[in-house]
Parts: sequence; structure tokens; C-alpha cells
Amino acid sequence: MTNDTVAALIDRSNRLGADPRNTNYAGGNTSAKGRDTDPVTGTPVDLLWVKGSGGDLGTLTESGLAVLRLDRLRALVDVYPGVEREDEMVAAFDYCLHGKGGAAPSIDTAMHGLVDADHVDHLHPDSGIALATAADGEALTKQIFGDRVVWIPWRRPGFQLGLDIAEVKRQHPHAIGTILGGHGITAWGDTSADAERHSLEIIETAQRYIDEHGRLYPFGAPLQGYQALPDEQRRAKAARLAPIIRGLASTDRVQVGHFTDDPRVLEFVGSQAHPRLAELGTSCPDHFLRTKVKPLVLDLPADASIEECTARLRELHQTYRADYQAYYDRHASPESPAIRGADPAIVLVPGVGMFSYGKDKQTARVAGEFYLNAINVMRGAEAISTYTPIDESEKFRIEYWALEEAKLARMPKPKPLATRIALVTGAASGIGKAIATRLAAEGACVVIADLDGAKAAAAAEEIGTTDVAVGIAADVTDETAVQAAVDATVLAFGGVDIVVNNAGLSLSKPLLETTAADWDLQHDVMARGSFLVSKAAARALIDQGLGGDILYISSKNSVFAGPNNVAYAATKADQAHQVRLLAAELGEHGVKVNGINPDGVVRGSGIFAGGWGAKRAEVYGVAEEDLGAFYAQRTLLKREVLPEHVANAAFALCTSDFSHTTGLHVPVDAGVAAAFLR
Repeated sequence: MTNDTVAALIDRSNRLGADPRNTNYAGGNTSAKGRDTDPVTGTPVDLLWVKGSGGDLGTLTESGLAVLRLDRLRALVDVYPGVEREDEMVAAFDYCLHGKGGAAPSIDTAMHGLVDADHVDHLHPDSGIALATAADGEALTKQIFGDRVVWIPWRRPGFQLGLDIAEVKRQHPHAIGTILGGHGITAWGDTSADAERHSLEIIETAQRYIDEHGRLYPFGAPLQGYQALPDEQRRAKAARLAPIIRGLASTDRVQVGHFTDDPRVLEFVGSQAHPRLAELGTSCPDHFLRTKVKPLVLDLPADASIEECTARLRELHQTYRADYQAYYDRHASPESPAIRGADPAIVLVPGVGMFSYGKDKQTARVAGEFYLNAINVMRGAEAISTYTPIDESEKFRIEYWALEEAKLARMPKPKPLATRIALVTGAASGIGKAIATRLAAEGACVVIADLDGAKAAAAAEEIGTTDVAVGIAADVTDETAVQAAVDATVLAFGGVDIVVNNAGLSLSKPLLETTAADWDLQHDVMARGSFLVSKAAARALIDQGLGGDILYISSKNSVFAGPNNVAYAATKADQAHQVRLLAAELGEHGVKVNGINPDGVVRGSGIFAGGWGAKRAEVYGVAEEDLGAFYAQRTLLKREVLPEHVANAAFALCTSDFSHTTGLHVPVDAGVAAAFLR
């Protein structure tokens, strides 16, 4: 019985959470009541299984459920000290846990435990919140649902809201759920199937009413000059603006970004009503906790130049920060948590789209998804009424809630490269792949660029999800392709902080056998390619104003003269001097430029696998499979150098431990005395 109850709850939760029309990511919660055996007494005990704090319905598993004794949870009603002290009840949930308790109980636990129904859903559907934020939402709820769904005025989530919903259920025995003013919906049922059916009935009925009775243009007529730019022009403008906006959004703390030009966003920012509605901000607590109370909106037409947009964005950013500080000052008490930063989480650009920001890519992406939910809510509310979110003071009570602050304090410490964005060339294999893998493991977002786009995508998939790594095709000898790679990076993650010039190849030939084509090919890929990548990335780095790192994977051969190696060694020497030149030029922008000189990296190397290994083995008179061991024996440390060792150096150079180091070449060769830097 118990296993069936939990399994049905998980299945229902996953179905509801998989559809963004039903609820937002990590939003809402579901529950089931049933019986299990007390592990101490061996007697039956009534239990509540409810989605724990911070979990996501769409991906919920049994480990994400909090498990509480129903008798103890309901006994809390007798000791409830009143709404002014209701936050104390969250700590009391811990004394109601069954066994090890599972996940941490959320603030909505009381709602599920106190309502007299075996199965309860609390969701944040766009259609439901549209009713919940309509100026005449209560009357509309009555008109649409009759007595089947009951309106509950706005109340901050907590124990009292649970009592309110339980009382509605008692007074309206035929009701299937509620519309929670400014917030969302709650539905219930005797079985899991009943609860799910009732939830969907509320969501779909509300949407059907909006579709059938709503105004054709809820946001008003299109705003002249603010319509979406053509695709190519739109993306190019977004790529130019992305580093600038990220720099502004990172004034208090560095953020990762996400960009979307979803048609619904473009429609919203191209409408007459968007300035008014954007200023009103979001309403559902899950929304504004991630999007802040309102976005920053660029008030220029779509065809405004980059220079005009940049200047105006800087002005608007200062105004936004002042407004946010004033908002905090209006509502903060001596007990309030400190202000968490005054930069926007959402930036809307007419004709272009939406930029959203967070501590990592997933957080930034989800913030954008939540604002898209908010746009859908505003569309629905404006279609049938007037959008009227909860009061600003209530938003502050949620945003700077002590319970929310405690949740943030429990977050794990960020990794060393958290919020940093890396572009690594030639990264589908060998040293480049090892560097990308290490940077991602240390918290960075990485873009793997390689001549072979399919291999780049495969390497990225090995490293992580698209919130961590993406693979792109890029020919570093082609200036247009290089700019496209940088554009892809800033559109994927908001900007760029680390650039690793690793793309390379080698042809081992004596001077008299080296053709001009051999010379040109190696110089085009490594010398010209590094120059093009550094040049394109430097503009983004400068626009951001956040500093950054450019790394060159050069070679021991940049300073060591060996036989049959003129084209390769000469181009590596070119790269080595680019390090010095760019370090001198970009230092004023806080950009560090350093190089790494590997040697003898045979295993896992794309260059060695491509014929270079066989040629070098022939030069040194050893079998190709023994080349790595041969290189190791000629070093001072007698150790073979692997791609991971080069990656270690790349990681170290990008950390705060090397914050004052630029123009350096780090040998990763296990000790080759002839290549010591002088």
C-alpha cells in the first residue's frame, strides 16, 4: 500500500511538472497521505509524503520527498502562536519527521498536511496565476468555476495559509481546489488520479476561458519601431550587447547569463503596454525570487545603434540600482537580511530579446524561463481584466524572508571557477579537451570549439549538460568563423572570461622538404588563428569590464631548437611572443595573458595521432609506441607528460592565486633544461 502510494505520487508529480503550462521549474509541491509501519513500535502510523524544499516536480524521486507523521503535524495547530510568529512552525516540522525524514520540509508542508484530503497539489500554472493576478480575480473565479473552485485572498505561504485552505475545504465540501490570490492554485482529491484530474481541470478551464473571452491584443497595439529585428541582425546585436549587459549585471557580483529571443518575449517588448507592465513586476513568489521585483527595460527602438544602446543601458543601470536600493530601504527592518545586490536579473531589449542572469547557467536560464512565465501571466490577466500583482511590501517580505535567507546560507560553497566562462579552441581531443574538462570540473562554463563540430559536440556532452558545456564548429583561420565562435560563446553563457588558444597541428619535416604550403598551414592555424581568436575575444572582455584570462598553449619548441621542425617551432615562437605583446596591451583592462609550454604530450594528443608522433619517433630512432617513454627519460623528472598535466597549469593560471601574474610562460615538460626560460 505504502509503496503504491509513493509511486503514484512520484508519477503524478513527474507528469504535472513535465508540462510548463502546469508549473514552473522547482515550483509548486505535491503530497499524498497513507500508512506505514513505525520503525520503533512496529505499529501502523499515518504519514504525509510531500515534495521537499527546493525540489523539482518534473524530476522528483522518492529521495526528494519529506516524510512526516500526520498526527504530530496536525497537533501543531494546538501550539500555533499566530501569523506574526508563523515562521517558527517551519522548525517545528523537523519534530514531526518519520524515520530519517527524507528531504527538508518546505514552507508549504502545512498546506498539504492540514487539508483534509489524501492527495493535494499546489501549482503555479500561467493560466491560474493570470486569474490570481487579475484585478477582479475573485469575481472571475466565481464566474468561471462557480462553487467548484474557491478564491483565497493573497497570503504569504506558511502555516496560516495552510489553515485557510483547510477551512475552505471544510466549508466547501464539493470544491476541488482554490485560486490563491497573486500566487497560484491548490487542488485535492481522494485518490492521486482525482487530485491530478482536478489540478488539470482548474488549469485548462482557466486557459479556455482566457482563450475564448480574452482580448485579441492583450498587450495593446505594436509599438512603432520596437518590433523584432530580422533573425541574423537580431542575433548579431544580441552578441554585441551581451558582454556589455553582463558587465552591468555583475556590478555587485559576477553573474552568468542566458539569452532568449523567444517570440513571446519579442511580442511583449514590442508592445504598447510593456513599459507599464514591466514596471509592475512579477507576482508569484517563485517568479520574483529569481527575477527580482522588476526587470531593467531598454527604452530605445530596435534599430538603435550599439553605441546608443550602451550609453542608455549604463544610465538605466544606475537608475535601476538606485530604485532597488530605495525599495530595500522602504521596507527593510533592523532584522532584515542585508541587501543581496542591486543589479537586475532580467534585462529586456526591444527588437532583440531577453538577457537573464544568475550564479550559474541553470539559474540564469531558469530566471529567464520564470520571466517568460510572468509574461504569459500578464498576457492572460490583461486579456480578461487588468494585471494587478501583489503589493511591493509583500514582495519584499518574500524576497528578504529569513527562511529564504536560511535556504541561501545552506547552499554549497561555489567552486573556484564558478561564474567564469571559457572558450577553448581545438578542444575536441587531447590537451584542449583535458583543459575544458578541468575548467568545467572547477565550476566554469565551457565552449568547446573545434574544426570538427560533431566531435566538439560529443566532447561537450561528455563533460556535462548544455548548462555546463556546449560544442561548436570553428575554423580558427577564418576571421568570420572566429567571430561567430565568440558570438556563440557570449550568447550561450552571457560573456567570456577565459580564452584558451589551443588549436594546432604539426608537420615534422626537414627544411628542404618543408613547403611554403606547410609553413602557411601551420602559421595560419596557430599564429594567425591565435591572433584572430584573441582579437575577437578581447573586445568582449573589454566590453564586460570584468578582466579575464587569455592562455596560449605554446610549446617547449618555442624556445628550443630541434631538427626537422622549422615551421612548427617558428609558429610556436610567434605564439609565445603574442603572449608578451598582449599582456602589455590588455593589462590596463585587467586581462591577464599567459602561456603554457608543454612537451612530449603523446598520449591523447590529436597532433601526435595525426602523424607527428611517427615522424618524431623516426627522428629519434624509437618505436612510435615508445615515444612517450622516450620523452620522459630525457626530462629531469623522468616523468611522462599527459594532457591532464597541461590542464592543471591552465586551471592554476586562471585562479585568484595567479591574480597578479601576466606575461608568464609556464613549462609543463617534466624538466627540459634546454628549454629553460632565460
